[in-house]
Amino acid sequence: MIPRLGEEEAQAAADAVRSGWVAQGPRVARFEQEFAALVGAGHGVAVSSCTTALHLALVVLDVGPGDEVIVPSFSFIATANAVRYVGATPVFADVDLDTGNLTVDTVDAVRTSRTRAVIGVHQGGVPFDVVALREAAGRWGVALVEDAACAAGSTAYGRPAGTGAALAAWSFHPRKLLTTGEGGMVTTDDPAWAARLRRLREHGMNVSAAERHASAQPVLESYLETAFNYRMTDIQAAVGLVQLGRLAELVAQRRALAARYQDLLATIDGLVPVRDPEHGETNFQSFWVLINPEYPGSRDEVLAELAVAGVSARRGIMAAHLEPAYADLTSGPLPVTERLTRDSLILPLHHALTEDDQDRIVGVLRKLAG
Repeated sequence: MIPRLGEEEAQAAADAVRSGWVAQGPRVARFEQEFAALVGAGHGVAVSSCTTALHLALVVLDVGPGDEVIVPSFSFIATANAVRYVGATPVFADVDLDTGNLTVDTVDAVRTSRTRAVIGVHQGGVPFDVVALREAAGRWGVALVEDAACAAGSTAYGRPAGTGAALAAWSFHPRKLLTTGEGGMVTTDDPAWAARLRRLREHGMNVSAAERHASAQPVLESYLETAFNYRMTDIQAAVGLVQLGRLAELVAQRRALAARYQDLLATIDGLVPVRDPEHGETNFQSFWVLINPEYPGSRDEVLAELAVAGVSARRGIMAAHLEPAYADLTSGPLPVTERLTRDSLILPLHHALTEDDQDRIVGVLRKLAG
């Protein structure tokens, strides 16, 4: 992945620096409003990362010790880590082979009387079935948090990913289509949750710094609860506002490149590229390929050959339950997760990728296939 950053972003960041307001301020507020509008949410609360967004989402749900939160192991480790931040226990569920996402059945298979929440991940930008999982969560009486770290620009049932989510967490890391360097967002339609999220990101303070400075009279703030420093800077938000204007173009470009990859790979037996699910469209934040047994090379052999050819590919999405950090956590069988993490790899896909680059990349895969 190569982020698309140019002179407009540089100018916006410089303007923020020259303004004298570089911490959380008016640009953050505008970025929150415009991003929330983009994803169809009532409120946006900018934070320092998607990890902190997930953490705060669980805090406002009052999830804590003794509770279980169902998560996919097939996700970046931050998804599971956020559960441990609040003292709850992550419970790993398996995923669908085609989408890499949780389903109602995989969640139900590990659900217990202690389940308080589910974190559904729109993995790699592929939207999970929000209608089915939201309905099931409501029926079970558990909260559904949507980890939309990769999903800006994806759609589910014709609407932007995150629309209608009780709580959705977003990432603006440089590997994402829309980047602020580091940074994240929580979106929600609940005004009370939004108000508490704003307090929690700023030490539990009942009045923000921007509100204090805007007041003509001295403001004596109060600290209502033990909270965190999870703020975004106005410099980051300035970059994010420019990036918002690029998102539709970037999604269209990536979808066109992904379609070309799919066409080229269709002629090679044993390679299965990621595709849109029936219920939505992906932004192709990550373009992964599953290697079936009939393909002659293993995932690691393919990565090695690509590296020799000067192609920077990477292993597929990790399985958190296989990492040392979760060796102490007992989980049930996760055959699809382990298959995907063992037998998939991520190919380059970014705004600077050319058709010649794609031909060269696929040429290596075709040569290995004989």
